[in-house]
Amino acid sequence: MFLPLKLNVSALLALVCLTGIWGYGWIVMKSVLPYVGAFDFAAMRCSLGAVLLLLVLKVRNRGMKPPPLLPTFIIGLLQTAGMVGFSQWALVNGGAGKVAILTYTMPFWVILMAALFLKERLRKVQYLATGIAVCGMVLILQPWKINSGIIGSLLALCSGFFWGASAIYAKRLYIRYQTDLLSLTTWQMVWGALVLVVIAFVTHSRPIEWHPYMWGGLLFNAVLGTAVAWVLWMFILKNLPAAVAGMGALAVPICGALLSWWLLGERPNSYEAAGILCVILALIVVSLPPRKREVSTT
Repeated sequence: MFLPLKLNVSALLALVCLTGIWGYGWIVMKSVLPYVGAFDFAAMRCSLGAVLLLLVLKVRNRGMKPPPLLPTFIIGLLQTAGMVGFSQWALVNGGAGKVAILTYTMPFWVILMAALFLKERLRKVQYLATGIAVCGMVLILQPWKINSGIIGSLLALCSGFFWGASAIYAKRLYIRYQTDLLSLTTWQMVWGALVLVVIAFVTHSRPIEWHPYMWGGLLFNAVLGTAVAWVLWMFILKNLPAAVAGMGALAVPICGALLSWWLLGERPNSYEAAGILCVILALIVVSLPPRKREVSTT
């Protein structure tokens, strides 16, 4: 009788831990840049994370056979090389909080691409949320005020776009093939990490300073931010309603923004603050479950 309640509490605690790990991860990713190049760090963290996920796959006896090669490679190119690579690159010129918020515009790219490529009909609330998000992005970007910060913001938007594209492609993969989620997550990271290693080799321009903080940042992002976090996320998806899990994931960029203001002193100007609030509001709106009447008519 008490098992479901205990299980739900465990999942909620896992969600809180995941929010803290992924939220603080943005601070770590920004803080390691004095010691290592953006693509060098992205390649190292994803490579180590891929090795750890392979170990998890082995321990859980899911089988080591990779999913279909080409589709999995494309997802790795989009999700790991694209999303992780662009987000780390964005942090070179952009604040951690602002980059986190703009990267998490992913749901709006998914909405637009689902309408274009999957022929999914948009709900009225999705139109509203997308409109609010666009207003927020304009306020954050401030195209009337060109400076170095806009480069980081545009790269963060690219990160969100590639993340959204990977979600759309993965959805099409699930339709065509029966694929285990952990296996797909692991092998797409393997292929994406290999791409990042090649990019890091080509763009490597300064030696890595093996400072203790750099080691700590690498272990944090690879062990906690990748291997542990993905196991927590799968546990959360299994034991909590999708709406609760989705709203919990929404807390990650908010946590990242608040921590960046507190720990890094990144204070947004009035336009940026208004834009961040718009994006957060849009994310809340788009996360709301559809009303019964909307479900019946779509």
